[in-house]
Amino acid sequence: MHRRLFLKSGACALVGSVGTPRFLVRTAGAATARRKVLVAVFQRGAVDGLSMVAPHGDPEYAAVRPGIALKPPRRGDSDLAVDLDGFFALHPALEPLGHLWSARALAVVHACGSPDVTRSHFDAQDYMESGTPGVKSTPDGWLSRAVETLPARRSTFRAIAVTRTLPRSLQGGGGALAIQSIDRFDVRAASPAPASGFESLYAQGARDLLHGTGRETFEAVRALKQSGAGRLAPANGADYPRGRFGDSLRQVAQLIRADVGLEIAFVESEGWDTHVGQGAEQGQLASRLRELGGGLAAFARDLGDRMSDVAVLTMSEFGRTVAENGNRGTDHGHATAMLVLGGGVRGGKVYGRWPGLAREQRFESRDLAVTTDFRALFAEVAGRHLGVAQPASLFPGWRDTAPALGLFV
Repeated sequence: MHRRLFLKSGACALVGSVGTPRFLVRTAGAATARRKVLVAVFQRGAVDGLSMVAPHGDPEYAAVRPGIALKPPRRGDSDLAVDLDGFFALHPALEPLGHLWSARALAVVHACGSPDVTRSHFDAQDYMESGTPGVKSTPDGWLSRAVETLPARRSTFRAIAVTRTLPRSLQGGGGALAIQSIDRFDVRAASPAPASGFESLYAQGARDLLHGTGRETFEAVRALKQSGAGRLAPANGADYPRGRFGDSLRQVAQLIRADVGLEIAFVESEGWDTHVGQGAEQGQLASRLRELGGGLAAFARDLGDRMSDVAVLTMSEFGRTVAENGNRGTDHGHATAMLVLGGGVRGGKVYGRWPGLAREQRFESRDLAVTTDFRALFAEVAGRHLGVAQPASLFPGWRDTAPALGLFV
């Protein structure tokens, strides 16, 4: 049997509320009783941070985006952007995150990105996930390196990605799994076969495909079934958006609530490459942001007080041009905005130095300039939230010389 037939499509790819959220009122003792979890959300395609978190207070913003700039926030108008601090505003499609901002559980890091100048999606994603801008030869990802630095714990599910294949950031010696669906987490032949016969065949031939031994693979399958994670319905009235992104976050929440030993999770959202017809308050980008905001809000509601142990970090390979193009869209840019939310986050604030949007302030006269290296953000999350002792070491060749952002309490 050809080894590619071992994985049935849709089964698995296995590798090695409004008001103050409940999690904010947990006691410090309860918050430290369980392990910390980091959920990384990759917005593939380069999200327009200038629309996701709009700098409506910058005089150049509306001038260079006559067709796609968000209108300034206006009190009582829910169709307009959600004001954050008088200068920045959330896209109205992200309104479900507004109560997290008000509760100081959501922070924004703006003008964040890579020092590398590539505008290639493939290269920029590779550099961000490996944690080594400009270096293609790095063999592993920064999240895998983070797993390896944490205290050893006996759990098959320390690091998982709810993706078709293992993402670059989790490749390496961390022993991560890629799971498309925990409901159908299994290893199946293309045609029916006795379990014992298949296990024997699998153990001999699929080791290199799944980056683990047959015994480890089947132990993982059995352990997940025994945990009952797939049977957990969303709690606290959480309503996830329909689609792959919402389903991915729902499954991460199930794994956390089932106490399977999860420490790092990875999910992705696609469709952020808005060259044509980007839209403003409504349109193509708004649809993607509506899914993002609804998914993150549902995730926080679903976990309830468990969110005190969880931090969610969004990222995207680069941003979009400051000025709109001739197709009412934006082209590949440089810096963008990234979100951090969770119980330990010092939220209600936009972090990072704002570089300005005037032509002389832009990177190469066209893009939002990077003032916060993404490695500084990722290292702070790894160190302050996960407890990685030397977080700068997760990013080979990088010297952390900038002051800490101060994202965590």
